[in-house]
Amino acid sequence: MSKKVAELLVEVLAGAGVKRIYGVVGDSLNGITDSIRIKKNIDWVHVRHEEVGAFAAGAEAHLTGKLAVCAGSCGPGNMHLINGLYDCQRNNVPVLAIAAHIPSREIGSAYFQETDPKHIFAQCSHYCELVSEPEQMPRILETAIQTAISKRGVSVIVLPGDVALKDAVQGPRVKFHDQKSTVCPSDEELSKLAELLNRSEKITILGGAGCAGAHAELIQVAGKLQAPIVHAFRGKEYIEYDNPFDVGMTGLLGFSSGYFAMMNCEVLLMLGTDFPYRDFYPKDATIVQIDIRGENLGRRSKLELGLIGDTKTTLRALLPKLEQNEYQKHLSDSVEHYRKTRKGLDDLATGDSNKPPIHPQYVASVIDKLATDDAVFTCDVGTPVIWTARYLKMNGKRRIIGSFNHGSMANAMPHAIGAQAAYPGRQVISLSGDGGFSMLMGDVITLAQRKLPVKVIIFKNKSLAFVELEQKASGFLEFATDLQDPDFAKIAEGSGLLGLSARTPDQVEPMIAQAFKHDGPAVVEVYVARQELAMPPSITLEQAKGFSLFMVRAVLSGRGDEIIDLAKANLFR
Repeated sequence: MSKKVAELLVEVLAGAGVKRIYGVVGDSLNGITDSIRIKKNIDWVHVRHEEVGAFAAGAEAHLTGKLAVCAGSCGPGNMHLINGLYDCQRNNVPVLAIAAHIPSREIGSAYFQETDPKHIFAQCSHYCELVSEPEQMPRILETAIQTAISKRGVSVIVLPGDVALKDAVQGPRVKFHDQKSTVCPSDEELSKLAELLNRSEKITILGGAGCAGAHAELIQVAGKLQAPIVHAFRGKEYIEYDNPFDVGMTGLLGFSSGYFAMMNCEVLLMLGTDFPYRDFYPKDATIVQIDIRGENLGRRSKLELGLIGDTKTTLRALLPKLEQNEYQKHLSDSVEHYRKTRKGLDDLATGDSNKPPIHPQYVASVIDKLATDDAVFTCDVGTPVIWTARYLKMNGKRRIIGSFNHGSMANAMPHAIGAQAAYPGRQVISLSGDGGFSMLMGDVITLAQRKLPVKVIIFKNKSLAFVELEQKASGFLEFATDLQDPDFAKIAEGSGLLGLSARTPDQVEPMIAQAFKHDGPAVVEVYVARQELAMPPSITLEQAKGFSLFMVRAVLSGRGDEIIDLAKANLFR
């Protein structure tokens, strides 16, 4: 009996190390799903929305560093993948999307559910190609896999359902292996960089996700340069722990200490980061950037020197060329600033009363306290991402996944699904906003159906709170941010999960502890203060004017009670 194209696809994916495919079944996927059913060498993870499947694949790829796969049926099915795939592409994780297509003979006829997948996915992938004949397989598939792995991003293969059911012409052609190549600037370039650093005193390092695996080298270089280390959010899990040079983050979610260390340096050394917020870069400092991706060099600021290289290899080669910096004041001032800033943030994370409000900082600190040493945290865009950045402590084994570049709502629980599927015995905790959770709430059922013991902590403030902060900072009254939330605990119970609620500070720790001990998925909704301020490390004159304008507008519109609530939540603590 001849092998079908769909069977060949499953065989090639299994040979590439793929363990599961996230998706929703449909008739245009029948050949593939039936091959999975028969072969049983790949697991089909049935989610309730394809967007969730793409997010889940991205989380798996982030944690494992290996190829992950999602799939959508023709038309609307594969279009639902797009938002999650944008997130994968911008997070630089290797993901393959299988976009099923309408019957090949009907392409171009405005057929039922017809779209143009090659055009649709072009902006969120490195490679996207249509398989129109069996002779093209497995070459197109293997090229897609290699591209996703080598470029650390998304590849898409578009496969009409009828082509998937045709006889395959040839078997697999490529044996896949883990890539372990390194990239280093030339000796001449490294000497030029060392000369610049050796003649400088006030040096600050800004590190990002590109510092993964280079912790020891990073600490050695910082010691030589007497340089405080600021990290971007995606670098937090790789940089923050066991680091005497750590001074926190900068940016909209960061600390004033990170901002201080960057704004008061003579030289800023950027390592493996494409930190996007130009307003938080120093205006007068000399900036040097090292990145494995040449296209990132100079994208955010003017550079004195830009080098292509991976962080670990480059720092190892640079270290012997560096002289010991004897100037210590910049480092000591920055570390002391961080100590005071950290204490101020920790002082806000309190909650021992049986009366509301519950401060979200306290909730995050309890999660940090009770989580395992190797927990995986996922966080929604919005206020949960702030509390994750500021209150979850890294130790070299914990991991954090979020939509940090794409900035999509509703990513936390879908990311948690992928993380838990990849590591069934590991604790996975989703820090969800009530807006983000409710957006893709249907896939809470996936947690029950797949028996994934994810713990979902919902910061329930009945609003799109981060948007409200943005509106106030710009001088606008909040508008269209109210959320009429259901009882999430009851919804969880009705879906087969443990559902719990915490309405006062003294209930927070017992409820979260109960959820963490539960042998299965659990949801804890915590009623947190809506009017909690989360100030960026630097307040601009425009922002100060914006808040003042908000106050005036609130009073004139008869909404002065909001100012009182704002004060109660943030001043009288």
